[in-house]
Amino acid sequence: MSISPDRIRDGGGWEVEAGYARAARRGRRIEVSGTTANGPSGTALHLGDTGAQARAALEHAIRCVERLGGRRGDVVRTRLFLAPTADWRAAAAAHRDVIGDVAPANTTLYVGELIGDGFLVEVEVEAEVLD
Repeated sequence: MSISPDRIRDGGGWEVEAGYARAARRGRRIEVSGTTANGPSGTALHLGDTGAQARAALEHAIRCVERLGGRRGDVVRTRLFLAPTADWRAAAAAHRDVIGDVAPANTTLYVGELIGDGFLVEVEVEAEVLD
């Protein structure tokens, strides 16, 4: 669901509760908020599978870029936040498979914990539309 032409909410996570949009566009810039692999009820998908969670979260974030008029090739930066038990190699492989040919700048970090049970990966995506 869109809340304005330059902001979208997808109804997942804590968007309304915390007061943020899944993605926002200003001019050429598109920023996608931290995105996890969650189902309609907000629960984690692919329990215990870092690679599948990373793939699902990245694909969802890229769909958000596209909904705001960008393309996958416009992605310039990705960030992967990993729970302590996540497999960084599986997350890296998913990143390579989903967006590696675009070769955005990337940061991958282990963090103390992610909000919500069962989440191993959260991603952020930034894009710049060149038209």
